[in-house]
Amino acid sequence: MNSPESAGTSAHAPDKTDSGPTSATEGTASGTKSSRIIRSASDIHSVLAEFGSQGTKTKAVIILALGGIFMDAYDFSSLAFGITAIKEQFGLSGFMTGLVNASIMVGAVIGALFGGYLVDRFGRYKLFMADMVFFVVAAIGCAVAPNEWVLIFFRFIMGIGVGLDLPVAMAFLAEFSKLKGKGNRSQRVNAWSPAWYIATGIGYLVVLIIFVTLPYDQHAILWRIVVGFGAVPALIVLLVRRRYLAESPEWLANQGDLRAAVDVMRSHHNLDVRLADDAKRSPSESTDTVESADTIANETSTPQAPTSQASQPQAPKRGGKWSGFAELFAPQYRVRTIVALCVSVFSTFGYNAVAYGTPLIITTLFHQTPLVTIIASLVINLGFGAIGGLLGMTIVNRFGTRRITLVGFAIQAVALALLAIVGIPTGALVLVSVAMLAAFVFAQAGGPGANLMNYATLSYPTRLRGIGIGFNQSVLRAFSIVSLIMFPILAGSMGTGVFWIVACAPLAGAIAVGIVKWDPTAKDVEEE
Repeated sequence: MNSPESAGTSAHAPDKTDSGPTSATEGTASGTKSSRIIRSASDIHSVLAEFGSQGTKTKAVIILALGGIFMDAYDFSSLAFGITAIKEQFGLSGFMTGLVNASIMVGAVIGALFGGYLVDRFGRYKLFMADMVFFVVAAIGCAVAPNEWVLIFFRFIMGIGVGLDLPVAMAFLAEFSKLKGKGNRSQRVNAWSPAWYIATGIGYLVVLIIFVTLPYDQHAILWRIVVGFGAVPALIVLLVRRRYLAESPEWLANQGDLRAAVDVMRSHHNLDVRLADDAKRSPSESTDTVESADTIANETSTPQAPTSQASQPQAPKRGGKWSGFAELFAPQYRVRTIVALCVSVFSTFGYNAVAYGTPLIITTLFHQTPLVTIIASLVINLGFGAIGGLLGMTIVNRFGTRRITLVGFAIQAVALALLAIVGIPTGALVLVSVAMLAAFVFAQAGGPGANLMNYATLSYPTRLRGIGIGFNQSVLRAFSIVSLIMFPILAGSMGTGVFWIVACAPLAGAIAVGIVKWDPTAKDVEEE
């Protein structure tokens, strides 16, 4: 039995057939439909762009990719409620509290930066399998940490797993989806947002269940149970991934391995494709550089009619090179990279302060009880966050990534300004303040928070996708470190006045998106 790395080469072709692009299809004399013929990486891209992936295994891949996002969100937010107890238990200062929060981001910076390169260099599948190990080890280590430094260390290890997972998960979601129509790339990449908020909401649900069932005198270990629980779904995802996952055919084709790419398309995408006899089949028959049309023509067994050079199959440039980081700022991609960074940095600064800091805000700034804090955080994330994310998925095709992001930033700026104006709420104003937190999370989940991945994932071709996502995430996480450390300090000294400062982030994001016209929705970057 072949391993997933071998791309299921023993799988038979599906019975279902479809007519494919002209360049990748050969019809029979009678005019009936036949297998789509693959001669080049461009043919593979064309078929996947039009039809995407179909069948049960496709759904499994999407669920598993989102499962990684689920673990990212759960591990990231699992200490959000417990940070107050950790502060008291270890006697932490405001700076050390911020350092505990930010340590996961330090690891994520390293994981994303190197993970983006590794996912383009060695493939999506291997990195996809490795990151869950970090989650399991880190979750257990955090749960038994005897002091703040051990906790910081394992939060750092957890961050490496988070950083590794996002580039590969986003690449899988994009490369297993078609370009347009239902279930397209923009929608599936945007699916990371509701998955994130569902995971965060479930984290608070776990906290609520343990809070009401655990004896009061044992509430000090509540955060340890919640963090340690993160190892359970990580183990499940790790075991199930081996059964359903295979390498991305887009990546395989980019490496010159057309045979393996076609095998994956047949076994995991439910596409009836066949490799042409005159095609370059494996990396040993390909090169790192783009081949000339004359070379390909000379290697065919039958005379070829003269064709234009644009129509000749060519071996693509391979990714996974350190020079890819510099290429992100080449003239073709520079503006895209900058606007993607603006959306990521400004939306995440606000998210870390408001969404991640929701328990701190409700408990410390709004002066509410722990039970109210848990329930409010649960409703805000599982209700408004998940619903906002699902709405964003639904409307992204109609309105586009850029427009939705711009509206989301505007709503966030207004919500934060109202929070600053209300100040410490009393009576009915408590509901107003909580509603503004909910509005912020709703706008984040459906707007910039969701679309930051669209910008980072869909602005680059396959060979640069991992590096593009990884670089974006590493910069994002670096700014997150600053916000996670500074927000508790500023909140302690400024009270609700801190919302005026936080409101500058979505305002700056709206200005950046308003100036730059790039929108990655339904753009075929492989054919540029």
